[in-house]
Amino acid sequence: MKRHLGFWLAAGWAAVLVLPWHIGGVWPVFWPGGPQNGPSAGHGVPALIQGLLGRPWLLASVLPLLAALAGLRTTGGAKGGADGRARSAWLTAAGAGGLGWLLVESIAVTQPGLGLGAAVYAVVCLVLGAHGLALRGWCKGDVFIVASIGLVLGSILVFVGFPVVTILLSAVQDNDGRLTVVGLFDKLTDSGIWGLGCVLGTGSTCGVAWNTLALAGVVGVLTTGTGLAFALIAVRTGFRFKAALRLASILPVITPPFVIGLAIILLFGRAGVVTDLLSTLFDIPRSRWIYGMPGVAMAQILAFTPISFLVLVGVLQGVSPTLEEASQTLRATPWITFRTVTLPLIRPGLANAFLISFIESLADFGNPLVLGGNFDVLSTKIFYAVVGAAHDQGRAAVLAIILLSFTLSAFLAQRRWLGRRSYATVAGKGDAGLPSPLPSGVRIAASAVAALWTGLTVLVYGTILVGGFLKSLGRDNTLTLIHYQTAFGIETGPNGWWFSGSAWDSLFTTLGVSLVAMPLTAALGLLTAYLLVRQSFLGRGAFEFLTMLSFAIPGTVIGVSYILAFNTPPLELTGTGLILIIAFVFRNMPVGIRAGIATLSQIDKSLDEASLTLGARSFTTLRRVILPLLRPAIVTAMVYSFVRAITSVSAVIFLVTAKYNLATAYIVGRAEVGEYGLAIAYSSALIAIMVVALLAIQLLVGERRLGRRTAALPVSTSASKVNA
Repeated sequence: MKRHLGFWLAAGWAAVLVLPWHIGGVWPVFWPGGPQNGPSAGHGVPALIQGLLGRPWLLASVLPLLAALAGLRTTGGAKGGADGRARSAWLTAAGAGGLGWLLVESIAVTQPGLGLGAAVYAVVCLVLGAHGLALRGWCKGDVFIVASIGLVLGSILVFVGFPVVTILLSAVQDNDGRLTVVGLFDKLTDSGIWGLGCVLGTGSTCGVAWNTLALAGVVGVLTTGTGLAFALIAVRTGFRFKAALRLASILPVITPPFVIGLAIILLFGRAGVVTDLLSTLFDIPRSRWIYGMPGVAMAQILAFTPISFLVLVGVLQGVSPTLEEASQTLRATPWITFRTVTLPLIRPGLANAFLISFIESLADFGNPLVLGGNFDVLSTKIFYAVVGAAHDQGRAAVLAIILLSFTLSAFLAQRRWLGRRSYATVAGKGDAGLPSPLPSGVRIAASAVAALWTGLTVLVYGTILVGGFLKSLGRDNTLTLIHYQTAFGIETGPNGWWFSGSAWDSLFTTLGVSLVAMPLTAALGLLTAYLLVRQSFLGRGAFEFLTMLSFAIPGTVIGVSYILAFNTPPLELTGTGLILIIAFVFRNMPVGIRAGIATLSQIDKSLDEASLTLGARSFTTLRRVILPLLRPAIVTAMVYSFVRAITSVSAVIFLVTAKYNLATAYIVGRAEVGEYGLAIAYSSALIAIMVVALLAIQLLVGERRLGRRTAALPVSTSASKVNA
């Protein structure tokens, strides 16, 4: 413990003596900075030097470090001894005092935004406090668990709770900033939100809340069922082209959603290719049926089914074949085995897949914007409330509260459906069973669903890929490379080769931000899942709700809340690359959490207990026992975070700048001015890049090995062994 404390104390002293305390020119690619905020302005120097040069309150930053040093010099001893209590008191006081002082001085004193030194100092204080609490017996004296809970909770409160509270406070304010509770009630009971005219037959449309719920329910059920069909084919059949099936199943998730919407319009719109063909061959009248709930639902099902597939395929792989063999031994039919054994064991996966798809549909912005027509949903209403002519930020906050209540209700319903049953099927014992064959009806239904979905996907992506090579899809189908040359042109000059295409800057920024955010998102999400499933601590339910909060709020609200929360000190991040990384990490983290929870629910706790019995600490157990079994969840978290960081629109549309422009913002800009060919060409290039990245992730992480047979022994061999 002294060695670990010595390392963290050294980091703390470096934070106050070496690193810039306020915003400075450190890490210029991602960290806030620039000439106006650099060391020349006196902001990028360490806290101790600033304290000596005119900011005396910063000198107090050394006091918690001196207190921790005093605790380190104590003898130590057992947790219950006097020396252990003394060290615990010193370290707890150092951690709490350092964090409290940092919070108070950053809010009470007018000064620049906090920088790298303050960030390192906060982490050091958190770890010191965790050591002190562990010595008091918290979490069975495990420093790693206490520090992990503090790190996850603190980061969520800062980068999720604080922005959300900032935006929700405007719900009780008018546009001039005055409190108005009466206005809040009027906005909450608006007939445009809760109207039932479409049901009562009054001629008016349904309220936007009911539209959103109906769409999310339909999409959640259909995407979960379609994802299950793909997972069953991939895991439980001898289908020869599983690699192609997996690739086809994840194509939609690596495409900006509005591009899928645009392809659907070009295919099924009033002047679409399919519509024109049906009108010519079968004299079917042209219509605008695609604009509204049918079109939005179709686009969302195409976009969100891969998420359900990625969650369910890992869960199906973890189902123990021995349990299914036991059912067959009792002369159960394949259908009874599937209904009474297999389906109940994958309930965590089904529940998590539905919850993710449901929340994704609630928060989706691109598809309803392109295909919604007169069918309004909460996410688009929030967007127009923020950027529309009225600019009613209070109404946007009220709509966000309603959306959050829907998400919370779905979350509670999922927990109630799962109950307290155990779904563990991966234990320390060997498992030589073989999976039960799928019932013929299930196999046929899964194949039909997969075939229909794959056919529609091929049609949509054929339109996307071909459109980039046509001068104007649907109007002038002349083959050309002008769109790719405009976006990704490379020229030579007196100084050598240079990237002349207009899309290169946004592509390089997007890839850099995505590659940094991907491992952080996966690590934080899976660590949170481990804490929720494997640890018991006070307030775990509230902790889990906080982790899902950023996923529940629409991306447009997240973007606006980040601008409001981080546009001024103490956390002045707006206009930097760092705010993009933070937005991606905490926006996409819940998928890693849900995938990790679904997989951990199948891993028996006896594996953890065996490792702890052999003297391993929780960190060693997590690294050497749990993580190898979490490979499906790791792949899901990394794939989703990387892809969403590249394809996200709503969460970052307000955060990009000329210096830190992203691919999706570039594509939206081209589509707004009618350059659809350029937008589709850029999207096609992104698809190719992400396919290569996903294959690399799968190769890097690999697959978990559970020591199960892949083929049955011949009957004669089995019989001879039994006779022997």
